[in-house]
This record gives sequence, structure tokens and C-alpha cells, in this order.
Amino acid sequence: MKALIALLLGGAKLAKFGKLLTTGGTMLLSVFVYAGIYGWRYAVGFIALLLCHEMGHYVAARQRGLDVGAPTFIPFVGAWIELKEQPMNAETEAYIGMAGPLTGTVAALACYFLARNEGSQLLLAVAYSGFFLNLFNLIPVPPLDGGRMTAVISRKMWLLGAPLLIGLFFWRPSPMLILIALLAAPQLWRALKGEDAMPADYYAATPAGTRAEYALIYLGLVSFLAVMSHDVYEMLGGA
Repeated sequence: MKALIALLLGGAKLAKFGKLLTTGGTMLLSVFVYAGIYGWRYAVGFIALLLCHEMGHYVAARQRGLDVGAPTFIPFVGAWIELKEQPMNAETEAYIGMAGPLTGTVAALACYFLARNEGSQLLLAVAYSGFFLNLFNLIPVPPLDGGRMTAVISRKMWLLGAPLLIGLFFWRPSPMLILIALLAAPQLWRALKGEDAMPADYYAATPAGTRAEYALIYLGLVSFLAVMSHDVYEMLGGA
């Protein structure tokens, strides 16, 4: 019996080590890839901001009692955490979705103030990446964080995100936008038809006051990130 318990404990430690190895290994891979294009200092700063964003999701999921995996990184795709348990209602999903952009914005803002204090164009470029990517992530379509946040307000807001994705594709064609569109299409179609793949009370159980709070947070965050993205872009000389 003691040998069995020791084996199980050893397996649990190995599993935890494996999760850390996956996160650390994929982070290093991403830094290596980005460093070959943009230089290692920018790569480290950019991945650090991504980590802050994902840890916001991670902590929020743990606060709501959900089993969640450590972040995984893929170059040119981004990063994500694995929710091993799905949220039981739209408010929990919105809370977890909101935490990433909020944490990422705070991290980008800290980078921005440090850049202004040190007079560093490199840090300013990293801050711009943080502001812009968090803004992009708030486009109101699933599986982006904006889709998760706006679902608690009204799934019809997803229909506003579809033209934005199309416009972005014509402005800056990217395979990533095609992937997001393919993932979003089934849910957008159901929202358009008024169908619901979730239980009846998944969305309806959220009080009107809570919906209004998320709407204010969403609009405020989008507005702030839009202004900061524009202003920092101008500071960088539109480069």
C-alpha cells in the first residue's frame, strides 16, 4: 500500500512537472522564433505580456473553482489555457474572459510607463503590441475573449464582430483570421438563428444589473485600448 501511495504521489509530481515543462518549453520556443525576426529583447517582452494575459485567465478560473491547465504558447498563434471544466453559466465565462485582457492591459500599461520613463523605443514597441493584441482579442466573436465577455450581455453582439473580422482580413490578410472565422462561424450561425447550444438558463440566469456592469467594463476597456493603441502607434512614428 505504501508503495502504491508513493507511486501515485510520484506520478502527481511528474504531472505537475510536465505541465511546467510544457509552459516553459513552449514559451522558450516562442521566444526563439520571435527573436529570429524581431530580436531577443522584444521577443522576451512580448512573451512576458502574453504570459500576464493568460495568467489573468488562469487565476480567474481558479477563483471560480474550475480545473484549469497551465498556459501553452504557439508562435504566431498566441497562447491559451485549457479549461478542464466548462463554466456553468455565462457570467462565469465572461468573468474568466474579461480577466485576460484586463491583466494584459495593466501589464502593457506598466511597460508603457517604464518606456516613457526610460525613453526606450523598444519598450514602447512592446507596450504597443500589448495594447493592440488585447484590443484585437476583444472583438466580439467567439472564441476570442470579446466573444466570451459580450455573450453575457447579448449574443447578438457577436454579429457586430463578424464585419470587423472581414474588414481586418481585407486590411491585413492573415491565416489566423481565417482560423478564428472558422471557429466562430457555427456559433455565429446559431446566434443569427436564435438557437442556443447551452442550457436554457446559461445566459438567462444573469441579472440585468450584472449584464450592465459587464457592458460598461467591456466598452471602457475597448475605448481605452483603442486610444492607447493609436497614441503609442503615433509615438512610434507609425513604424
